Amino acid sequence: MKRIERLLRAIDRFQQRHSVLGFPFGVLKKYGDDQGGKKAALLAHYGFLSLFPLLLVFLTLLGYALANDPELQQAVIDTLARQFPVLGSQIEKSISTIKGSGVALVVGILGTLWGGLGITQSFQDAMNDIWNIPRRRRPNFWWRLARGLGALLLVGGEVVAATVLAQQGVAGPGLLGRADLLAGSFLLNLLLLVVLFQILTGMTVRWRWLLPGAAVGALGWSVLQSLGVAIVNRQLEQANVVYGVFAVVIVLLGWLYLSCQLVLYAAEVNVVLARRLWPRSMLQPPLTEPDRRVLTALARTEERRP
Repeated sequence: MKRIERLLRAIDRFQQRHSVLGFPFGVLKKYGDDQGGKKAALLAHYGFLSLFPLLLVFLTLLGYALANDPELQQAVIDTLARQFPVLGSQIEKSISTIKGSGVALVVGILGTLWGGLGITQSFQDAMNDIWNIPRRRRPNFWWRLARGLGALLLVGGEVVAATVLAQQGVAGPGLLGRADLLAGSFLLNLLLLVVLFQILTGMTVRWRWLLPGAAVGALGWSVLQSLGVAIVNRQLEQANVVYGVFAVVIVLLGWLYLSCQLVLYAAEVNVVLARRLWPRSMLQPPLTEPDRRVLTALARTEERRP
């Protein structure tokens, strides 16, 4: 046991001396300190429950906004479906619009929207925990509601912008048009994540602090989308053998969980860089100075009264 401990301490000293290893370990350590796995699972759960109500509201409003342009309406729906590889076509067929007129329609939209706001509330809790904002300093109910609605409007706008971008990319020639489309998609995701991180965090964060994690998240999302079809196809094929018709639900939950983990890791990158929370120790004691600052911040996060 002593030999193993000596080996681990040697590895620990090495990673603390080299930022190329110390920084990624610091991000992993902070993710674990914040119980990132549990948060990602909770977000995936609320994301699954909120997905269909929000799609109902989105498609209903889209139908009214683009009533005179059915081609663009269908293009937006196709862009939205592509966010869920393989499962997108099944989701698209399962979602219609909210029917009614006048007061009944407004009540139906507001009620369905309220049912879909769980994901935004959970994301705000996750961002506030990651930035270690004391509970007594977090926004009140109405501010949280406004931030959640703002985040949903932002995501809806991003889907429309991605549709326009895709149409421009299709019009471009060959590989050049494809490269422009990928670059534009990356920049659009980067901008979306930067603004979302700001909106969903209960304090004002310097914009430059949000850029590194947003870049990591945008790049990771591009890779995830590229590999998503292969991953989901394989998982769906394996799950179909055991779970039958429930395979789609299980694979969709897995996809949401993976996506939520990506966003949380991107947010952790911002905090670790902004507060220079590395090097962290693998074996404790002794504690490094970043260890002490992280543990102190974790304790202050639970402060509910002055």
